[in-house]
Amino acid sequence: MNNQILIDELSLRIRDHYSLFLDGLGKDILMTAHSHQSWPNVSRDGHMQAWDDAAKYIDGKWDKVFSSVLPAFQEHVAKRIGSSRPQGIAIAPNTHELGYRLLSCFKHPPAILTTGSEFHSLRRQLNRLAEDGAQITNIETQGEDFCERFCSAIREGDYDLVALSYVFFTNAEIVTQLPVILSCAAERGFPVFVDLYHAFNTLELNVDSWPGQVFAVGGGYKYAQSGEGVCWMLIPEDASTFRPRNTGWFADFVHLEKQTTQIEYGDGGQRFLGATFDPTSLYRANAVMDWMDEQGLTVQVLRQQAQRQTELIIETYEASELSKLGFKLASPRSSDRRASFVSLRHPNAMNICKELAKEGLRTDARRDLLRLGPAPYSTSDECMKAVEFIQRRAV
Repeated sequence: MNNQILIDELSLRIRDHYSLFLDGLGKDILMTAHSHQSWPNVSRDGHMQAWDDAAKYIDGKWDKVFSSVLPAFQEHVAKRIGSSRPQGIAIAPNTHELGYRLLSCFKHPPAILTTGSEFHSLRRQLNRLAEDGAQITNIETQGEDFCERFCSAIREGDYDLVALSYVFFTNAEIVTQLPVILSCAAERGFPVFVDLYHAFNTLELNVDSWPGQVFAVGGGYKYAQSGEGVCWMLIPEDASTFRPRNTGWFADFVHLEKQTTQIEYGDGGQRFLGATFDPTSLYRANAVMDWMDEQGLTVQVLRQQAQRQTELIIETYEASELSKLGFKLASPRSSDRRASFVSLRHPNAMNICKELAKEGLRTDARRDLLRLGPAPYSTSDECMKAVEFIQRRAV
């Protein structure tokens, strides 16, 4: 009961701020926060400000983007991932672009150590590189000994890059021993690409304390409630040896007009920039994170809310008949190991997801995993009803 009260204290306080999205749902319950959350109403103000600045400044809008809009966004991201280096943050419309730009720094074909639970943008790209001879080593994540097996692979192999997620998108498993893995990679001198998309703005992070050369990547589509087109990558403090072959003219403004055969790169995150992009998403993200700051929606507060909500979902599942109907909890039971959604395993998850949408529960499925993702504005009643919807559908 205490969890329900605490959930609703926050959700009901901020829920009206999402009316432009939630009113359109009618009586439907939205449980897709791990994918696409509702955006707070202020996101529209940010979106329109980008239009107004374009109309006011025309081409001169870029002066404002690079002098204030982008730095403000970098500051927001740095604060919410525990970094004191906002200038080290590069941006791109999606994480695939940033990841591929990093991959372009290495010899061909590269040797890469990764896991069997990475999101499709990385998984597909690595599989395609493997077709051309890249040496891709996949370590399966199931089992309590994952960290031990992954570190053994680091010690025994020779890699250009190590790549893994801090939270696996399939079942919300947190790689709690990530610092150990990073230390192992640092000992071998291997750079590490860490996908923080399912951790950003929902798990407390301290990336500045992470050892070695770490490229931390994330974006605003999920828990930052900022929509598409606003992804970022914090590059290591000393990244001067990384020279992306996939590079655009935004990566070095200072030497842009120099006639030289030597390609140079800008400072900090500019090194990993591409070319012209739509800055609207930056305005939108700044409006959202300014509002979150005003509302006291710190990462700590958002984490506590998500823990209570997912705990309530699991408790409701355990009190239901779903386990007898073929559903199995796939996410960690311990809140210390579980991020901000809950996965239930069922062989017919994809079809069940489609049927639930017709009945008013919007969630999603990945193969045999049905994923339930509450958002800060989700009430305790919605969390419990989501499980009840599944049970009614499964009977």
